[in-house]
Amino acid sequence: MIEPVITAALRRNVVGAWGADGERWLADLPRVLAGIADDWGLAVGPAYDLSYHYVAAVTCDDGTPAVLKLGVPSGSSLAEETPALRAFAGRGAVRLLRDDLTRGALLLERAEPGERLRDLVPARDTEAMSVAAAVMRRLAIPPDRALPELVNQADAFDEYLARLGENGPLPADLVERAGGLMRELCASAPDRVVLHGDLHHDNILRATREPWLAIDPHGLVGDPGYETTSLLFNPDPADRDETLTALVPARVEQLADELDMPLDRVVAWGFVKAVLSDVWSAEEWTPGAPSPVSRALDVARLLAPRLPA
Repeated sequence: MIEPVITAALRRNVVGAWGADGERWLADLPRVLAGIADDWGLAVGPAYDLSYHYVAAVTCDDGTPAVLKLGVPSGSSLAEETPALRAFAGRGAVRLLRDDLTRGALLLERAEPGERLRDLVPARDTEAMSVAAAVMRRLAIPPDRALPELVNQADAFDEYLARLGENGPLPADLVERAGGLMRELCASAPDRVVLHGDLHHDNILRATREPWLAIDPHGLVGDPGYETTSLLFNPDPADRDETLTALVPARVEQLADELDMPLDRVVAWGFVKAVLSDVWSAEEWTPGAPSPVSRALDVARLLAPRLPA
């Protein structure tokens, strides 16, 4: 039986996100991996950096290089990733080759050589933003299938305020403003497209079929301006590096220009998603625990003075 290496980070994240279901999945992972490899004719290679899924390089029985992604079947993001990849159909994103959601398995095109966009930052940040903008233009297609609505994410602001209010690690006024602004932006969206939903420097890889391809979509439908947001506080948002925060104004200007979007909407969406990112990080936070605040909050504060009064 194939023995996957279960890293400390994978165990911590999976158990933290899925509890007992995550524990059972980790215990069953060797059997699931061996079964999928046998059923799909895969030679399993080394795993990649692991966070919430087991992801490994594989070779199909016809010699095609691919990537196998395994996750907790119940409540996993794979249920949204699958229809998003089908919608993109290889346009700006890796192709979905095969799936079995009952076993939490996806077989994906392997992007080669696979250099991450983050490797261009900060020395070639302008180039990195141009690459990201080009990928966004490829991904922006009309929705043709059911995917979660972007506006539903605004509920996270209400839940944070109801649970923590003024006693949380984030300024309550920023959280309240971001929640209201997100709903306004969704209501005034100039278009509705399929969204990757988490397009940042680690989710754009150098490839050969297209120059760069996106991986790991969350799968949403909504305002295309939302797609610009995660780029503003990445890579490594946990590192509150002021030199990276200082790149944000130029990034906003460049993305607005290259995507032909109103600058004020890029600013507003950037503020909203930056606050939302740390709201999500605070979901399990309790008073006395280490602060979950990241560079995302620094970006939100940087952008806040540019919001409409």
